[in-house]
Amino acid sequence: MRLPLAPPIEPMLAKAATAIPDPAKHPGGLAFEPKWDGFRMIIFRDDEDVVLQSRGGEDLTYCFPEIATAALELLPPGLVIDGELVIAHDGRLWFEELTARIRPRKEAGGRKITELAAATPAIFLAFDLLVVGGESRLHEAFVDRRRRLAEILQSIGEPFHLTPITEDRAVAERWLQEFEGAGLDGVVAKPLASLYTPGLRTLIKIKHARTADVVVAGWREFKQPGPDGQPVVGSLLLGLHDEVGRLHHIGVASAFTMARRVEFLAELSPVAIENDALHPWLDPDPEVRAPGVISRWSGGKDLSFHALSPELVCEVGYDQLEGNRLRHVAHFLRWRPDRTPQSCKYDQLDQPERYDVIDVLAARDGD
Repeated sequence: MRLPLAPPIEPMLAKAATAIPDPAKHPGGLAFEPKWDGFRMIIFRDDEDVVLQSRGGEDLTYCFPEIATAALELLPPGLVIDGELVIAHDGRLWFEELTARIRPRKEAGGRKITELAAATPAIFLAFDLLVVGGESRLHEAFVDRRRRLAEILQSIGEPFHLTPITEDRAVAERWLQEFEGAGLDGVVAKPLASLYTPGLRTLIKIKHARTADVVVAGWREFKQPGPDGQPVVGSLLLGLHDEVGRLHHIGVASAFTMARRVEFLAELSPVAIENDALHPWLDPDPEVRAPGVISRWSGGKDLSFHALSPELVCEVGYDQLEGNRLRHVAHFLRWRPDRTPQSCKYDQLDQPERYDVIDVLAARDGD
């Protein structure tokens, strides 16, 4: 059965919020789902083949043979479903074991991936339906897509699961608090009447802390050398793309142990740039915010940096924005090999509503 959609397609995305929204304020109401900590994945199942597409549009079928085989055996032809790929054991999710699947593809070949698939098999948590019976469902309301998805998965077992859902805000609040202990990210709110909108942020995600996926495009040396006297990483220089694709420097991540500073050297060396002219922050576009700008805060410090090809993506924790940059130093959380640099944009950031400082000073209890 021929599919009306072919990979790669962009998944439906979510915009960050700091609190669970009130369904009464959203026409048609909201549904809430747990936000899983894994790899976003769209599964395409036609008559003869299966493709596992990552959020960035990459074909990861090779990395997860256990899911591909199960999809070919259990899922009906003419089906496209959206969900999250996770590895779970000992009562929680293990993101690091997912990333280990991607690295062996370049380092050890298929044999290593086969071993990992047998030792720590992944599972797929479905939460949306794009195509069924060879017919697109993008134009249908989420409540109808979800109902049909539940019917399809009702008779299908491991490794496919239907993610939990509720329309009760109080339950979603409880999920946000309780599920963190299992390694989940938070909660996603979905308008019940929403269509499936590839690439648009029409959903709402509420996470336990503000995080962002950013490009690592350079590093600065630590004030002290490493154990063997060589320079080590003092801070990572982080960037985000604007709406026209320009990479802006938004801040740094630092505060690492010495052992981690040494490890970063090995991780960054494959993307070191020899020809500085190829870097977007060296002799940049005048409208691009680049590192190394002398200001009253620099205190005469050496602001030079080691340029990296802007292709590595990491997830960082941050507290607030100030204009188009991070107000404080970010906290490095993990590498994100499943994300593309081009997907790291400003629109993923939590942008609080503007509020005049005069109004803040004039506010009183109960105002």
